[in-house]
Amino acid sequence: MGKLEGEALQFTYEDNELRNTIEEDDYAWIIKKIGMQMTKSFKKRILQIKASNNFMIYFKTGLGRPHPLDGNLSGSYGISITGNFRLVVEPITDAYDVETLSKCDTVLVKGVVDYHGGKYNWILP
Repeated sequence: MGKLEGEALQFTYEDNELRNTIEEDDYAWIIKKIGMQMTKSFKKRILQIKASNNFMIYFKTGLGRPHPLDGNLSGSYGISITGNFRLVVEPITDAYDVETLSKCDTVLVKGVVDYHGGKYNWILP
């Protein structure tokens, strides 16, 4: 069944603590882990993604400079949180073309990572 106009993207999660944080809108443990400034950027990106009807709509906004990833993160997209740290999400879909991503109504939230320099420094979860 398709989504109605105005419905937000749905999230699934790789980590239960991250799921609870976002769904309960209680970011206290994230603030302790990564600080207030980065938490504000993280939450802003989460809200921007949720406000989109499908992943392609979010992608086209350019907010956070979403970009497809490769290597170990192939199929995922990086979204800027700070200079080096990216929110990593994976559209739940069979393909990554414009038409398919325009129908994608669910993303898997993987966490926040600095993947620059060939190393994966995950700070969330």
